[in-house]
Amino acid sequence: MHRKQNILFVIADGEHARFVQADDNHVLHSIESFDSTSAHKQSSDLGDDAPGASFHTDSTTHHALAPRHDLHVLEKQKFARLVAAQINARQEMDDALVVVAPARTSAVITQNLVPAVGSRVIGVLDKDLVKVPDHELKDHVGRWIW
Repeated sequence: MHRKQNILFVIADGEHARFVQADDNHVLHSIESFDSTSAHKQSSDLGDDAPGASFHTDSTTHHALAPRHDLHVLEKQKFARLVAAQINARQEMDDALVVVAPARTSAVITQNLVPAVGSRVIGVLDKDLVKVPDHELKDHVGRWIW
């Protein structure tokens, strides 16, 4: 007799994440969710990432030393790394893992998984499904539910 495989579905974007699992009847339920604390802040509240400037001695023209970084993009990457850390903390609880997130977010999540957890990834779906309710997720991830 085969035991039920415990698959964790990670539904995420750069601001929200939830962990979803199927029960014995293959009905999906959220078991944990969390949100970015800084995703909805304005850029001015996130900090100042303006590039430094330099000028030549013969000229008053300033030249940027480094390119400007989008602080919202950096915060989304930081949140994706946090999601990966939360998955890593569960490493003994799940048999398999499916990451469902936009491509950039899923890439950051999967790259930051420890090898023991990363080897359990059985699928990646590059879609933003954070606003899709649990009962409608099966249409998207049903192929992984056994």
